[in-house]
Amino acid sequence: MANYNQHRLDLTFSALAHPIRRRILARLSTGEATVAELAKPFRVSAPAISKHMRILEDAGLLSRVK
Repeated sequence: MANYNQHRLDLTFSALAHPIRRRILARLSTGEATVAELAKPFRVSAPAISKHMRILEDAGLLSRVK
């Protein structure tokens, strides 16, 4: 029997459902980046990227350092 937390699993799959968030994770897999660096390839604002990052952070998929 699998041992998992349903809420954590829902957060993870929800976070991974968006293509921008998947691309952010792919970029971060190569090393650290600023919000501005992460926003560069997208037609979205830095605040929008920050919101995507917050969703990824809430799902436990990344951590941010200020």
